[in-house]
Amino acid sequence: MVLIAAAVCTKNGKVILSRQFVEMTKARIEGLLAAFPKLMTAGKQHTYVETDSVRYVYQPMEKLYMLLITTKASNILEDLETLRLFSKVIPEYSHSLDEKEIVENAFNLIFAFDEIVALGYRESVNLAQIKTFVEMDSHEEKVYQAVRQTQEREARQKMREKAKELQRQRMEASKRGGPSLGGMGGRSGGFSADSFGSSGVSSSSGGSSANIGITSIDVDTKSKAAASKPTSRNALKLGGKSKDVDSFVDQLKSEGEKIANLAPAASAGSSSAAASASAAAKAAISADIHKESVHLKIEDKLVVRLGRDGGVQQFENSGLLTLRITDEAYGRILLKLSPNHTQGLQLQTHPNVDKELFKSRTTIGLKNLGKPFPLNTDVGVLKWRFVSQDESAIPLTINCWPSDNGEGGCDVNIEYELEAQQLELQDVAIVIPLPMNVQPSVAEYDGTYNYDSRKHVLQWHIPIIDAGNKSGSMEFSCSASIPGDFFPLQVSFVSKTPYAGVVAQDVVQVDSEAAVKYSSESILFVEKYEIV
Repeated sequence: MVLIAAAVCTKNGKVILSRQFVEMTKARIEGLLAAFPKLMTAGKQHTYVETDSVRYVYQPMEKLYMLLITTKASNILEDLETLRLFSKVIPEYSHSLDEKEIVENAFNLIFAFDEIVALGYRESVNLAQIKTFVEMDSHEEKVYQAVRQTQEREARQKMREKAKELQRQRMEASKRGGPSLGGMGGRSGGFSADSFGSSGVSSSSGGSSANIGITSIDVDTKSKAAASKPTSRNALKLGGKSKDVDSFVDQLKSEGEKIANLAPAASAGSSSAAASASAAAKAAISADIHKESVHLKIEDKLVVRLGRDGGVQQFENSGLLTLRITDEAYGRILLKLSPNHTQGLQLQTHPNVDKELFKSRTTIGLKNLGKPFPLNTDVGVLKWRFVSQDESAIPLTINCWPSDNGEGGCDVNIEYELEAQQLELQDVAIVIPLPMNVQPSVAEYDGTYNYDSRKHVLQWHIPIIDAGNKSGSMEFSCSASIPGDFFPLQVSFVSKTPYAGVVAQDVVQVDSEAAVKYSSESILFVEKYEIV
């Protein structure tokens, strides 16, 4: 087999992409491609057309043709097998089969074509190998990035230590009555934001906050620090320390690629579509809240893993209650909570919160009632956790039932039902994996759906699931599939109703017990919800 060229063209004969595999003049290849649409016969099904010198082997792909030009001496069966592989490569690098997407991904497609054919002859590769070769994953590059991240972390650690040292000098100077270093001052006394585990930069640069960087020191402080002790020039020098190479690669998996962020990045997988939908809905809910001078935020997070044949493999609900005060007049308050939370819920207050007051009256207040809560800072005051193996704890059940249709494919029935009817779930997304390059035929469905050919998933969206709309179903069929191809399913949703039942009843001032006007927001979201 000698393959002269591979091309993607429209049904009108316009060439979008072409790759030659043998030496040939531009005029010659343009002449061959221009002759192809003239050889097509209307109303007949073709797999190839021949001229006196070459053979055109092609396959329709929606509004396009995948075209191979070979010599007449080539094996037609090998030509057709190679054509099928080319046709599988196109959807891998182009989101949709239209001219614009093909042009935007032209270089990736050419690289993939070069992996299939070399010097006119077919290489012994499959689709997975082509993706690996085109990706050009480099172990050395990963090691280099790991070393670079380690050096960046060490430099940031030195900056945090320097910030702590400057803070100590400032405090010692203020105790002696001498001039302050300035720029890092805050209210004396009270509780710093870091003592409550806040992620924001506050008046105290001590504690374990991961976001304290050079921005926590103003220009005046930095100039004085530079005059007293110059910063080491070797802080960001690469290759300063030799570490175990394998440990660096392991760190890449847990820490992500963003060097500026010290926190580990969330791992990306097949659930990216459901996770992005949940994050967008969560942000939309938070943006609509009007906030008073005293604002409460209740966050519930779910981690659920269910078996395809029933049974709970993992169920965990964790939550956090945060308090934000923006008016100093309301710094000394008591927060009364409803005692009607979920049975078996494990509650834990912040160390600065009076535990006996919370146990006896379900009220949150500081141990020292004479001191106020920090201002303009999200203060975590209560967290909780609930773990169960009971199926009654599951808020939303999903039943996926694929069955062999006797024709080499599967008929799939999926239904959902809301078990926790006190909840109103919004922006529900159920992501069903599909076999590669197999488009589903959807017969019946509630809500809306979208087939993503690049990720090989069927995304099923339901805007709202509540007590009045607690169940729904979808039916579709797929060729060339087996029942195991449709697992694991990924589910995401958000809700304004808390799962654990932690709800604020009242907020009062410490001295007068006068009611304080407050706002609150509750959000339930999914970190992982899958059926395996």
